[in-house]
Amino acid sequence: GLLARLQTSALTIRTLSSSNSFSQNIPSCLWKLGRLNHVAIAVPDLEKAQSLYKDVLGAEVSETIALPEHGVYTVFVELGNTKLELLHPLGDKSPIASFLQKNKTGGMHHICIEVDDIKAAMTELKKKKIRILSEEPKIGAHGKPVIFLHPKDCHGVLVELEQA
Repeated sequence: GLLARLQTSALTIRTLSSSNSFSQNIPSCLWKLGRLNHVAIAVPDLEKAQSLYKDVLGAEVSETIALPEHGVYTVFVELGNTKLELLHPLGDKSPIASFLQKNKTGGMHHICIEVDDIKAAMTELKKKKIRILSEEPKIGAHGKPVIFLHPKDCHGVLVELEQA
Protein backbone atom coordinates (compact mmCIF):
# COMPACT_ATOMS: atom_id res chain seq x y z
CA GLY A 1 0.00 0.00 0.00
CA LEU A 2 1.06 3.44 1.00
CA LEU A 3 4.28 2.37 2.80
CA ALA A 4 5.51 0.48 -0.27
CA ARG A 5 4.83 3.49 -2.52
CA LEU A 6 6.69 5.81 -0.12
CA GLN A 7 9.68 3.45 0.01
CA THR A 8 9.73 3.24 -3.80
CA SER A 9 9.52 7.05 -4.06
CA ALA A 10 12.35 7.50 -1.55
CA LEU A 11 14.52 5.03 -3.49
CA THR A 12 13.77 6.86 -6.74
CA ILE A 13 14.64 10.24 -5.19
CA ARG A 14 17.91 8.84 -3.75
CA THR A 15 18.79 7.34 -7.14
CA LEU A 16 18.07 10.60 -8.98
CA SER A 17 19.91 12.76 -6.48
CA SER A 18 22.97 10.50 -6.43
CA SER A 19 23.24 10.32 -10.21
CA ASN A 20 24.72 13.28 -12.00
CA SER A 21 22.84 12.58 -15.22
CA PHE A 22 21.10 15.95 -15.14
CA SER A 23 24.26 18.04 -14.90
CA GLN A 24 26.19 15.76 -17.28
CA ASN A 25 23.72 16.51 -20.09
CA ILE A 26 24.07 20.28 -19.77
CA PRO A 27 27.00 21.58 -21.83
CA SER A 28 29.26 24.04 -20.11
CA CYS A 29 29.08 27.49 -21.68
CA LEU A 30 31.43 30.42 -21.44
CA TRP A 31 28.41 32.74 -21.45
CA LYS A 32 24.94 32.75 -19.94
CA LEU A 33 21.52 33.86 -21.05
CA GLY A 34 19.97 36.48 -18.83
CA ARG A 35 16.53 38.00 -18.59
CA LEU A 36 14.10 38.90 -21.34
CA ASN A 37 14.96 42.52 -22.09
CA HIS A 38 12.11 43.32 -24.47
CA VAL A 39 9.64 42.15 -27.08
CA ALA A 40 9.76 44.29 -30.23
CA ILE A 41 6.62 45.14 -32.17
CA ALA A 42 6.69 46.66 -35.66
CA VAL A 43 4.01 49.34 -36.00
CA PRO A 44 2.78 51.18 -39.12
CA ASP A 45 1.72 54.24 -37.08
CA LEU A 46 4.09 55.06 -34.23
CA GLU A 47 1.99 57.88 -32.73
CA LYS A 48 -1.11 55.69 -32.66
CA ALA A 49 0.83 52.87 -30.99
CA GLN A 50 2.35 55.25 -28.42
CA SER A 51 -1.13 56.56 -27.65
CA LEU A 52 -2.52 53.04 -27.18
CA TYR A 53 0.08 52.12 -24.57
CA LYS A 54 0.22 55.52 -22.85
CA ASP A 55 -3.32 56.93 -23.01
CA VAL A 56 -5.43 53.77 -23.20
CA LEU A 57 -3.39 51.26 -21.20
CA GLY A 58 -1.65 53.75 -18.88
CA ALA A 59 1.93 52.57 -19.41
CA GLU A 60 5.06 54.68 -19.12
CA VAL A 61 6.22 55.38 -22.69
CA SER A 62 9.61 56.80 -23.73
CA GLU A 63 10.28 59.51 -26.25
CA THR A 64 10.92 58.46 -29.85
CA ILE A 65 14.56 57.64 -30.56
CA ALA A 66 15.96 57.58 -34.11
CA LEU A 67 18.47 54.81 -34.78
CA PRO A 68 19.60 55.42 -38.38
CA GLU A 69 22.27 52.66 -38.24
CA HIS A 70 19.43 50.16 -37.62
CA GLY A 71 16.90 51.89 -39.90
CA VAL A 72 14.31 52.37 -37.15
CA TYR A 73 12.55 54.78 -34.88
CA THR A 74 12.08 53.16 -31.50
CA VAL A 75 9.90 53.80 -28.47
CA PHE A 76 10.07 51.79 -25.26
CA VAL A 77 7.01 50.90 -23.20
CA GLU A 78 7.93 50.10 -19.59
CA LEU A 79 6.25 47.07 -18.06
CA GLY A 80 6.74 45.65 -14.59
CA ASN A 81 9.02 42.81 -15.60
CA THR A 82 10.23 43.78 -19.10
CA LYS A 83 9.66 46.29 -21.92
CA LEU A 84 7.98 46.48 -25.27
CA GLU A 85 9.91 48.13 -28.08
CA LEU A 86 7.75 49.80 -30.71
CA LEU A 87 9.58 49.89 -34.07
CA HIS A 88 8.80 52.12 -37.03
CA PRO A 89 10.76 52.40 -40.32
CA LEU A 90 13.48 55.02 -40.72
CA GLY A 91 14.87 55.35 -44.24
CA ASP A 92 14.39 53.43 -47.47
CA LYS A 93 16.43 50.40 -46.44
CA SER A 94 14.72 49.85 -43.09
CA PRO A 95 14.18 46.18 -42.21
CA ILE A 96 10.95 47.30 -40.53
CA ALA A 97 9.64 48.74 -43.82
CA SER A 98 9.98 45.34 -45.50
CA PHE A 99 8.41 43.64 -42.47
CA LEU A 100 5.43 46.02 -42.63
CA GLN A 101 5.03 45.39 -46.38
CA LYS A 102 4.36 41.74 -45.50
CA ASN A 103 2.43 42.53 -42.29
CA LYS A 104 0.35 45.66 -43.02
CA THR A 105 -1.05 46.05 -39.50
CA GLY A 106 2.29 45.37 -37.79
CA GLY A 107 3.15 42.56 -35.42
CA MET A 108 5.79 40.98 -33.24
CA HIS A 109 9.20 41.52 -34.83
CA HIS A 110 11.73 40.02 -32.39
CA ILE A 111 12.56 39.16 -28.80
CA CYS A 112 15.64 40.45 -27.00
CA ILE A 113 17.45 38.41 -24.36
CA GLU A 114 20.39 39.66 -22.33
CA VAL A 115 23.70 37.77 -22.29
CA ASP A 116 26.64 38.24 -19.96
CA ASP A 117 29.31 37.94 -22.71
CA ILE A 118 28.19 38.72 -26.24
CA LYS A 119 31.57 37.92 -27.86
CA ALA A 120 31.73 34.47 -26.23
CA ALA A 121 28.10 33.90 -27.25
CA MET A 122 28.95 34.76 -30.87
CA THR A 123 31.92 32.38 -30.94
CA GLU A 124 29.96 29.48 -29.47
CA LEU A 125 26.84 30.06 -31.55
CA LYS A 126 28.91 30.10 -34.76
CA LYS A 127 30.45 26.75 -33.74
CA LYS A 128 26.91 25.42 -33.27
CA LYS A 129 25.97 26.59 -36.79
CA ILE A 130 23.58 29.32 -35.60
CA ARG A 131 23.68 32.13 -38.16
CA ILE A 132 24.34 35.64 -36.86
CA LEU A 133 23.06 38.45 -39.07
CA SER A 134 26.17 40.64 -38.69
CA GLU A 135 29.90 40.01 -38.43
CA GLU A 136 30.26 42.21 -35.35
CA PRO A 137 27.84 43.48 -32.71
CA LYS A 138 26.16 46.82 -33.36
CA ILE A 139 25.23 49.33 -30.69
CA GLY A 140 21.53 48.95 -29.93
CA ALA A 141 18.85 51.27 -28.56
CA HIS A 142 20.15 50.88 -24.99
CA GLY A 143 23.68 51.88 -26.00
CA LYS A 144 24.92 48.29 -25.60
CA PRO A 145 26.27 45.79 -28.15
CA VAL A 146 23.61 43.63 -29.84
CA ILE A 147 23.47 40.84 -32.40
CA PHE A 148 20.56 39.15 -34.17
CA LEU A 149 20.23 35.40 -34.72
CA HIS A 150 18.68 34.11 -37.93
CA PRO A 151 15.02 33.18 -37.37
CA LYS A 152 15.38 29.98 -39.40
CA ASP A 153 17.87 28.77 -36.78
CA CYS A 154 15.61 29.84 -33.88
CA HIS A 155 12.27 28.16 -34.70
CA GLY A 156 10.95 31.10 -36.71
CA VAL A 157 11.76 33.78 -34.14
CA LEU A 158 14.20 36.62 -34.76
CA VAL A 159 16.28 36.68 -31.57
CA GLU A 160 18.32 39.69 -30.48
CA LEU A 161 21.06 39.14 -27.91
CA GLU A 162 22.12 42.19 -25.92
CA GLN A 163 25.19 42.57 -23.71
CA ALA A 164 23.90 42.86 -20.12
